[in-house]
Amino acid sequence: MKTLIFALTVFAAPVAAQDLNFSSAQTQSCLASGGAENCIGRSADACMENTPGGYSTVGMGGCLSYELDYWDGLLNANYQAALARARQADRDNAGYGPSQEQALRTMQRAWIPFRDGTCDFERSQWGGGTGQGPAGAECLMRVTAQQALYLDRYAPG
Repeated sequence: MKTLIFALTVFAAPVAAQDLNFSSAQTQSCLASGGAENCIGRSADACMENTPGGYSTVGMGGCLSYELDYWDGLLNANYQAALARARQADRDNAGYGPSQEQALRTMQRAWIPFRDGTCDFERSQWGGGTGQGPAGAECLMRVTAQQALYLDRYAPG
């Protein structure tokens, strides 16, 4: 019985999160060359390709989640930079016109339920099957990356 449990454990999880061969280098290199939206998914794809079992449901979900973490960090940095720019614009405008800071905050708060609803819809296309995990992770990564790139246009520099 112990052998059967061991065999089920080994073969049920073809790749563990700590075994993933992920690097954000593909995405960073693409962004540095001006690739913008064409860069989304590059590192996750490389992770799946370079990880034994990377195209399993677990492998795909893990690789996509790691790239999501990369884009989420970039989104937060770009949001903070855009927020600083908006605050400065509000000071420069001395109260004339709408507040850029308030508009940015309102937009970002509205984006979060948009992201969640979009990805809930995409996950629902899998009807409860195992593909819904990677589909949801891919959606979160893609929509987060798109927002990070959008906010980058409004960051100083």
